Amino acid sequence: MGALDHLSNMFDCSGGSNRKYKKRKQLQTVEIKVKIDCDGCERKVRRSVEGMKGVTSVSIERKQHKLTVVGYVEPHKVLSRVAYRTGKKVELWPYVPYDIVAHPYAQGVYDKKAPAGYVRYVDDPHQNQLARASSTEVRYTTAFSDENPAACAIM
Repeated sequence: MGALDHLSNMFDCSGGSNRKYKKRKQLQTVEIKVKIDCDGCERKVRRSVEGMKGVTSVSIERKQHKLTVVGYVEPHKVLSRVAYRTGKKVELWPYVPYDIVAHPYAQGVYDKKAPAGYVRYVDDPHQNQLARASSTEVRYTTAFSDENPAACAIM
């Protein structure tokens, strides 16, 4: 039976191939928050990712505790490699510029530890939005507004 299978595979005219092609990775920028205090820490973090396959550039901003890796890499692999090689606590960069967020000083979004000009990015819609006022609350607050003098006869 083995010889017949071999001959049928050899003279197969279906055009199909048994080879599996790998999907090519896309160029990505991975930003990671990792505590960097001194030159030794910076060197350790830089060397942990420079040797990775697919990395094209590595930049470190020590004051912001930020590591930026550009290359054909997957974010979770970079994260686990830095954590394993350095022994430090790492997480994906949790901050966005405060211009992007609708309410940058809302509870759960504002973070005192964030670098200047940044607020914490929250994916949860319940934390990201301010509490909305009900229609009755809006009616009472607009009734006594200075912008609408005809709304209240007492004023």
